[in-house]
Amino acid sequence: MGGAPNIREVALRAGVSVGTVSNVLNRPELVAEPTRERVYAAIAELGFVRNDSARQLRVGRSRTLGLVVLDVANPFFTDVARGVEDAANQHGLAVILCNTDEDPVKEASHLDLLAEMRVQGVLINPIDTDGRIAALRDRGIPVVLFDRRGDPARECSVAVDDVLGGRLAATHLIETGHRTIQFVGGPLTLQQVQERYEGASAVVAARDDVELTVLTTTALNVAAGRAAGDRLAADRDVLPSAVFCANDLVALGVLQALTHAGLRVPHDVAIVGYDDIDFAAAAAVPLSSVRQPRQQLGRTAAELLLAETTEQEHEHRQVVFEPELIVRDSS
Repeated sequence: MGGAPNIREVALRAGVSVGTVSNVLNRPELVAEPTRERVYAAIAELGFVRNDSARQLRVGRSRTLGLVVLDVANPFFTDVARGVEDAANQHGLAVILCNTDEDPVKEASHLDLLAEMRVQGVLINPIDTDGRIAALRDRGIPVVLFDRRGDPARECSVAVDDVLGGRLAATHLIETGHRTIQFVGGPLTLQQVQERYEGASAVVAARDDVELTVLTTTALNVAAGRAAGDRLAADRDVLPSAVFCANDLVALGVLQALTHAGLRVPHDVAIVGYDDIDFAAAAAVPLSSVRQPRQQLGRTAAELLLAETTEQEHEHRQVVFEPELIVRDSS
């Protein structure tokens, strides 16, 4: 036989009807096990791969979920994606990963493309919704926010209590004797960054003997952290005794820059990061960090999305995890 094998050839090889093969592929619970095994054997022998395109057009949805992240190079999002994929795979779905680079234009383009692909749902850590998330919902595509809180009336969300995370970091630094602390990260328009700063600021505001300053970065990556660290090292007369960074990548960049400038961590400057990515513990000076349950966050977000796609009476949920401070040599 020439070309790719089709469903009729599978039926002929297994000695069953085309309808039976279709049931094995789509509703296997309706077919007796011996018959299922014959069909699976025929599929394996022929190398049959079904074409889902027509079926997807009939049902109006593909067998995929969209995952839109701020920066795919950040191991935090890699871990979140692993959790999403674990949940999706259990339901026979694939995950399309989209990277926005914290660019609202790229985010909008990705959302439009995912809508055209008829994904079953979208998981997103949004920069600028610009009405596109609402447009997805209007088309019947559910959206779940992750790593930030949503509107209970409109969507499910999974987040970490970043205000508490900021409080944990600032409290730790104050309890270890630091009185001049600088928050490094940005942009502050990102909800996560803003809440981490708010938590630290609330702790400092309750003290008369502690000062908190801010050094804003344009991104949350190692390069932005190195640039911030260079600025800190260049003006040692006002060098803070401790730095709380908005995420671990920024903290690792600061650590590199300060070490290169001959400053000792934590003797000259203590550092606390956020996320507790694997690289934090593996740094030249193991990094103290506020840990987020990254894979659990992704898995939970995917499970909420899958529930929304199947439940007739769906109630939006707002799941908030508590962070944990992990103390290492940098502080």
